[in-house]
Amino acid sequence: MNMKEIKEIKISVGLVLSILAILAGIIYYIAWGIHYHVWADIGIYSVTAFLVALGILGSMASILKSS
Repeated sequence: MNMKEIKEIKISVGLVLSILAILAGIIYYIAWGIHYHVWADIGIYSVTAFLVALGILGSMASILKSS
């Protein structure tokens, strides 16, 4: 990969919110597991999956929109 081929990613509000959604999902899952000592719970999986998917899709849309 050539250095000229690497595109610069502009940091926008949407990208920051998307990254925060990913972090919120991961932190929420870890905090829930530590607090309740339960790591296999369908409810926490669904909340975490929603936040992480929202963050990934939002960051992809934000990056594609800026390029």
